[in-house]
Amino acid sequence: MSALSPPHDAARLADDIAEAGQRLARVRAALGRVIFGQDQVIDETLVTLLAGGHGLLVGMPGLAKTKLVSALATVLGLTDRRVQFTPDLMPADILGSEVLEEAADGRRAFRFLEGPIFCQLLMADEINRASPRTQSALLQAMQERSVSVAGHLRPLPAPFHVFATQNPVEQEGTYPLPEAQLDRFLLNIAVEYPDWAAERAMLLATTGVAEAPAEAVLADGELLRLQALVRLLPVGDSVVDGVLRLVRAGRPDSSEIELVRTAVAWGPGPRASQALLLAARARALLQGRLSPSLDDVAALAPPVLRHRLALSFAARADGVTVADLIARLTEELG
Repeated sequence: MSALSPPHDAARLADDIAEAGQRLARVRAALGRVIFGQDQVIDETLVTLLAGGHGLLVGMPGLAKTKLVSALATVLGLTDRRVQFTPDLMPADILGSEVLEEAADGRRAFRFLEGPIFCQLLMADEINRASPRTQSALLQAMQERSVSVAGHLRPLPAPFHVFATQNPVEQEGTYPLPEAQLDRFLLNIAVEYPDWAAERAMLLATTGVAEAPAEAVLADGELLRLQALVRLLPVGDSVVDGVLRLVRAGRPDSSEIELVRTAVAWGPGPRASQALLLAARARALLQGRLSPSLDDVAALAPPVLRHRLALSFAARADGVTVADLIARLTEELG
């Protein structure tokens, strides 16, 4: 057992992990009944939540990104809100604001009206359509888990998670997130088109008289317990070293990989290492395993790294892609 493993009764921990694996298998099944052909996306969103982070959903319109987040809230027993981002959206529209009220006796006082961010699961739809000022207000709240309005610090509910969406094609009238803000998202989740069988099942299930709703599986507070359990999973030294080898190999100033030195403008920082190790732990718990493996690290390298490194202009001109680069980096796991 690695020194990264907190002290805990081994037998009790094994029982807790087995029970959690069974509960999470029911969660995955419940989501699979309403979200068709997106098993990997479902798993990566659950990994994001179990690791206590926020997720960026990137895909074409109509791929059930909004429905997925709504279904997650129902299945996991979380309160949820949705905000459609537009260029004229102001920070107060998300965070809330104080209003002056007059009582029946004529006395006046300010009252705080909570914005939609005061929920446990927030859907930030098309976040790149909002102005940088509004984006930064949301991302600050994501990091601090609190908002400051009129000089008062107001904590957000626990747990608090944000799933934001971006359209990867239509960029007119958008404000792309800066790299430093993208780094606040634990995973960058690519939502692809479903296969033939999944899309056929979706057609039959959603165009009839009634559509099957998502069913609750977890109760209020259970997600917090599972998030605490994730951090108790023991991690072997080989996995820790694998994470470090992979992430550090992506930095052009110190990498021994020729492709990285020539193609990467800037590489992943220490937060990428933290995200990868924590996500690997969460994936192990999701599958009911006692500890993560190098396979977990390899599987999660794309969503962890694809928004944490950038290609040089020359590399893009030569047809090098971020996916190619991450595939080369995973070879460092051996």
